Amino acid sequence: MTDQALVDLAFSMLERSYVPYSRFPVGAALLCPDGAAFTGCNVENAAYGSCICAERTALVKAVSEGRRQFAALAVAGRGGDYCWPCGACRQMLYEFAPDLTVLVARGDGAYVKTTLRELLPHGFGPASLK
Repeated sequence: MTDQALVDLAFSMLERSYVPYSRFPVGAALLCPDGAAFTGCNVENAAYGSCICAERTALVKAVSEGRRQFAALAVAGRGGDYCWPCGACRQMLYEFAPDLTVLVARGDGAYVKTTLRELLPHGFGPASLK
């Protein structure tokens, strides 16, 4: 899958977001090395601490289907700035894919490419427990 196709898939999830409080929809698409992709959207809750981000939704869907290896993630929002993954999402992704490629898009469709290690330097993962 091309980077652009993965970003487009993330944008397609914006309509599924449940965001009655922030009104800030986010979509994500997580790519496995074999080409399978898992999508996610943010889901808010009146008890704000129970909200889940699009990135973690995609990750949990993939893990619940037995996937443990990931190649790339695209995150998209409608705002004028790039829609960067929050710290909790970075940590959850690092657990499975510290070398993940991350594509971060803004509302006009432009995106930048980085890595999870750049977003979470000195991350704490399974190897840290050895």
